[in-house]
Amino acid sequence: MLKKINTLILAVSTLVAFGLISAPANAMDMNGWKQAVVKKVVENQTYPRSALAREIEGKAKVRLTVAANGSITSHEVVEQTGEDILDREIPKLVERLNPLPSLPDGQTELSFVLPLNWSLN
Repeated sequence: MLKKINTLILAVSTLVAFGLISAPANAMDMNGWKQAVVKKVVENQTYPRSALAREIEGKAKVRLTVAANGSITSHEVVEQTGEDILDREIPKLVERLNPLPSLPDGQTELSFVLPLNWSLN
């Protein structure tokens, strides 16, 4: 149950963040790409056991730059959680996410901020 709640929170947060990106002419393709990215994040984000045991929660933001083929060419943590256990999980998550789905036709590169949330609701 906890995993489903956390997954839902993450998915909603991610969709809100993606909503801030202006939609290109091929918005249907971009919407499908966004949904595929949300799914991949949900499947790959983990809650470190030590953070669960100590009931540590946190939110972070990471800027990802993605090439046309979906490879993450760079990432930058723009907002840390403030919790070492969770902050150490961020680069591991980025590694598990790489590569993301290929960008829709016509997109050569995309940079966006991905919100991350570890919550024990």
